[in-house]
Amino acid sequence: MARHARGTFEVKMTPQKPEDAGDPALARMILEKQFHGDLEAAGKGQMLSAGTAVEGSAVYVAVERVTGTLQGRKGSFVLHHRGIMDRGKPSLTIEVAPDSGTGDLTGLTGTLSIEIANGKHSYDFEYTLPGAS
Repeated sequence: MARHARGTFEVKMTPQKPEDAGDPALARMILEKQFHGDLEAAGKGQMLSAGTAVEGSAVYVAVERVTGTLQGRKGSFVLHHRGIMDRGKPSLTIEVAPDSGTGDLTGLTGTLSIEIANGKHSYDFEYTLPGAS
């Protein structure tokens, strides 16, 4: 049975030096997040992105390890991000990497959605966890 965790988070993105300075459309960032609410955790990861010659079109991928407590269960897990902006139309998928849960979060699966309103970030995490009632 799927469960939901909801709350807010802050994110800090720090640009990194490009590995190959030959293409300014490619970028790499360090991600640092602090989750609040049903998920009290810190997220750390890396993001790669690419812009295009068409305004409003770009892509990004990221991998992020989240460590903390999910509705009272301690452990960590990895999130895989896939974002596409197609001429201003966004598409974002954030999923738990298979078999990445540790501690009380072993066996965790799920998807996380993000909403940004008035400069504030919130999440809705739909997940399943063996043994969770």
